[in-house]
Amino acid sequence: MPKAKADLLQGTLDLLILKTLALESMHGWGISQRINQVSDGVLNINQGSLYPALYRLEQQGWIESEWGSSDNNRQAKYYKLTRAGRKQLAEETEAWGRLSGAINQVLGTT
Repeated sequence: MPKAKADLLQGTLDLLILKTLALESMHGWGISQRINQVSDGVLNINQGSLYPALYRLEQQGWIESEWGSSDNNRQAKYYKLTRAGRKQLAEETEAWGRLSGAINQVLGTT
């Protein structure tokens, strides 16, 4: 029976965050919800993983943040992709394609 929740491979969370922010800037909760929604509920990102990843990505210069008001007029930190982040996203997307292709080859052997 398949697991309802998938554990993320190391480094995959960064890729998912970068891809999500390539579409539009958003706050942390929004990023988590978007990933969950797009994955049909399979990927659930907990705050204990999300916020350290956002901090790390910001330290690397791949995203930047600023404070703003959320939909319910609360202060929220909004994150957006930088130019360096777009480049990193392209590199990580290519690497993911190679990795997933290799995994599919192994799984397809008899």
